[in-house]
Amino acid sequence: MTDHELQLKAVALRRAMLRLIVNAGAGHTGGGLSCLDILNVLYNRVLKVSPQTFTNPTRDRYVQSKGHCVEALYAVLADCGFFPASDLETVCHYQSHYVGHPTRHIPGVEMNTGALGHGLPISVGMAIAGKMDGAKHRVFTLLGDGELAEGSNWEGGLAAAHYKLDNITAILDHNTLQISGHTRDVMSNEPLDEKWRAFGWTVRAVDGHDYAALTKALTDPPEPGKPTFIIANTVKGKGVSFMENVAKWHHGVPSDAELKQALAELDAAEAKLKETK
Repeated sequence: MTDHELQLKAVALRRAMLRLIVNAGAGHTGGGLSCLDILNVLYNRVLKVSPQTFTNPTRDRYVQSKGHCVEALYAVLADCGFFPASDLETVCHYQSHYVGHPTRHIPGVEMNTGALGHGLPISVGMAIAGKMDGAKHRVFTLLGDGELAEGSNWEGGLAAAHYKLDNITAILDHNTLQISGHTRDVMSNEPLDEKWRAFGWTVRAVDGHDYAALTKALTDPPEPGKPTFIIANTVKGKGVSFMENVAKWHHGVPSDAELKQALAELDAAEAKLKETK
């Protein structure tokens, strides 16, 4: 799939994500929009997993540690055929398995997540098991930058380096905002690159909305014996002008008027992309 095709797909995925949030009456809109391009690249270019191979032991593993942004994952999994797109209409509805965090009730979801700081340690365990089995699959996990205030991430980081887990890649959705403001003001985690290098990881920093850069960072061979940490610099609320870099959209449901404006902006972005093909 070309960069242009991924860009068009991203517009459709953002549209689907916003509609499901409005229908659900709840959702983490800003962070979902910021990480969606990362998921788009992972599932359409990088991960060796599909609905047909999800139970195959040789599949790649993906764990969404920032589980509160599950709406973006739901949109991508539906697009990839893990379940019918019509299932998105049931998110957060009575008796639906599609709740506000990933659970293993959903086809394509490896692990229940949402309690922050759990995804990386779980992924480290998966990577250790892969090493013990002599397996060739890779493990990927997506973190939020506000989530790094949880100490379990740093314990997991130490373990990954100690066990020389070059089969694990952690991706940080570095949009610099969390529910109560900028991460630098709430609990500063900078300098991220120096900290993760000091913990024994290879660090790669990229534009988290640049498909070519993301693809290279995610597919370049790891340094032997070292886990990989990707700092994906993103924009919270990416793709919708009034949501971009606005902390209040960490969690929020667009009104009818706001949804109409957001969809109009996405339609315009799609038309512009089609003109430049």
